[in-house]
Order: sequence, then structure tokens, then C-alpha cells
Amino acid sequence: MSFSASVLTLYPEMFPGALGVSLAGRALEAGTWSLETIQIRDFATDRHRTVDDTPAGGGAGMVMRADVLAKAIDHSSPPGDPRPRLLMSPRGKPLTQVRVRELAAGPGVVIVCGRFEGVDQRVIDARGLEEVSVGDFILSGGEPAALVLLDAVVRLLPGVMGNTVSGDEESFENGLLEHPHYTRPQEFEGRQIPEVLTSGNHQKIAAWRRAESERLTKERRPDLLAAQPLVK
Repeated sequence: MSFSASVLTLYPEMFPGALGVSLAGRALEAGTWSLETIQIRDFATDRHRTVDDTPAGGGAGMVMRADVLAKAIDHSSPPGDPRPRLLMSPRGKPLTQVRVRELAAGPGVVIVCGRFEGVDQRVIDARGLEEVSVGDFILSGGEPAALVLLDAVVRLLPGVMGNTVSGDEESFENGLLEHPHYTRPQEFEGRQIPEVLTSGNHQKIAAWRRAESERLTKERRPDLLAAQPLVK
């Protein structure tokens, strides 16, 4: 059974976007995964197809209505649908490679793309939406975040990457940032490939790569090192 993604959005024309090319695009064409977009406005009941209203208690901006969004969710994810329901939100739990792998091992996802100031909390609670963040910054809407999440997940589906081993040593797979990479030519603008990488000594190469991963992680993401046993 293929991985099935349903995206609830006010801008379905943003999909598949980048997911329609390269690895994800080929997998989509091959049927390894499927993508359905649902226009949230189709579930509004007034002639203006209104999906938002002013925030209770006052304040700037607008809030997505619980009743309209609930109808869209129920349409795309009826009772018995085993797929997790995700809401792309800057206040959500940060997306990690561990969660990406969990999603890739499942039947698919239902993704709600928020807009405006946010989504009525009642529909988040009533429909069990898992809030997910792709970073500590604000986007115009959840669509770019949904594209990021799906790209991360789809590349891990069986058969999408030509060499499955290529994903094993990437950043975050082992809790560290990935080590530097080099290829021909041997010299580039006076810079040489590190000698150890051309030595043929696989034990030394592995040790160098681990040390470089730890160095980069210490410089750029020291928070990741807390649970890592360092090489002596």
C-alpha cells in the first residue's frame, strides 16, 4: 500500500510544487505515494465562502473557524482513518528526523495548513491535531512547512532513494551533524582533499568522519551533543 498524503489548504495550487520533481516527483508518478489537496473554502456555508473570523477577546488578525475546518477534516479523514492528523504551526513540537522516520513507516498523513493568526483551539482539540513546527520562525502559512515535511518523509519511503544506505549517515540520523564531503578534483583553488580520505584506511576514515561530525555539531548545534558519547 502506498503512502497517502492529504493536505487541507486555502491554496491547493501550491502543491505538488517542488514535490512534483526529482525523487519525490518520480515516486509520485510511480505511485509510491499519493497526494490529495482539499480546498478548505469548499466547506464554508455562506456565499462568500468565509473560513475565518475575528479573534474572541479582541486583537489583530483573523482566526480560522472551527466549524469550517472540522468539516474539511472529516471529509478527508473519516472515522477509522489510521493516518495522523498534523497541523503545521510555529508553536508546535519541532519536527525531528526521528518523527520523520515514524511518519514514513506509517500509512500516510493528513496535514492542515494554517493561515492568518491561527486556528480555533476547539478544532485542534476536537479533531486531535498534532501541532508540528519546522523551525523557530514565522511563515505566511502552513503550506511551505507542509512541503518541507512531505519532502523529508517521502525520500525515506522504500524505493525512493536509489541507495538506501545514503541516508544512514546524514545529519540528525545519528544525533550529530553530517561530516564534510569531498570529491574530485584532488586540488581545488589550492585546497586539497584531506589526506586521510584517500588513504584507503577505512578505520581511520570512519574515525575522521566521526570527529568532524562532533566538531561541527559542537560549533553549530551544541544542544545535540548532550546525549552523544564522544570518541576518545
